[in-house]
Amino acid sequence: MSSDSPSGEDKLIARFFGPIATDPGALGLSDDAAFIKPPAGCEMVLKTDAIVGGIHFFTEDPAAAVAQKALRVNLSDLAAKGARPLGFLVSLALPKGVDETWLTGFASGLREDAATYKCPLFGGDTVRSPGPIMVSVATFGSVPDGRMVRRSTAKPGDHVFVSGSIGDAVLGLGLRNGASWSLDDKQREHLLSRYLLPRPRNALAQAVLDYASASMDVSDGLAGDLAKLCRVSKVSADIEVARVPLSDAAKVVIAQDAAQLEPALSGGDDYEILCTVPPANVDRFRVAAMAAKTAVTDIGTIAQGEGARFCRADGTTLNFKRASFSHF
Repeated sequence: MSSDSPSGEDKLIARFFGPIATDPGALGLSDDAAFIKPPAGCEMVLKTDAIVGGIHFFTEDPAAAVAQKALRVNLSDLAAKGARPLGFLVSLALPKGVDETWLTGFASGLREDAATYKCPLFGGDTVRSPGPIMVSVATFGSVPDGRMVRRSTAKPGDHVFVSGSIGDAVLGLGLRNGASWSLDDKQREHLLSRYLLPRPRNALAQAVLDYASASMDVSDGLAGDLAKLCRVSKVSADIEVARVPLSDAAKVVIAQDAAQLEPALSGGDDYEILCTVPPANVDRFRVAAMAAKTAVTDIGTIAQGEGARFCRADGTTLNFKRASFSHF
């Protein structure tokens, strides 16, 4: 064999990922790097997250869903910053036994979401791993100069909003781990799908950019992530538990097992947007969210002080044993 023959890795990249790298800056994945130029008057927003088999997904999960989850958890962060996706890089660590069928499914899921979210592939890496499958995605997006919406800029008097519904993913994980709540097929499928495939709220990004004072995505649990926002903004938050949006399926679970309220509020993988909105912008934010066909709910207010308080209807405070998911 001649020394200039393509390696097995080169063939793998060309076959499975070359067709996804449609932007000219990707150079057809034929180079060591790629290039991108942000739109005029914009700056780059950068984000990377990894998912690992046995922690973020089950080994039996469809390969297409694994790919889509890896990309979507990153897109969720871009949405919370008010950013428009520009592209992504992906690195794969693959153990022995991962075959062409798995790679075909993975590439198919990645291709579908790259098109859906208008976020093309620019490159990445593939390596052999002795451990579980690991997928690391780095996304980049754009916002107008100086306008990225940060965590650290919430102000007393702001309203606290969340998109979608909270707690579905952690309850879906409970089902995967053998929980035996009494649910109909539709409710069960809803919870399972919310764990398997996040729904990044990129349609809401422009509303966040235009009207929010601070924003982040809910990846490690509403209670813990709100506490992070409050800490860096040097404010407090008062949240009414009864106003936190729950899906019908989550309500059924909590009605059967009240202890599930705490993990619903503190578990990870929601990938909803948590943002603060000044009073003068609340109505416009609601209208923009409606135009984006994304549900948003006002769950409380920002105040002076420290910490995030979750209050029950009787005025007592819900104290969390564990406010958020943590790897360490």
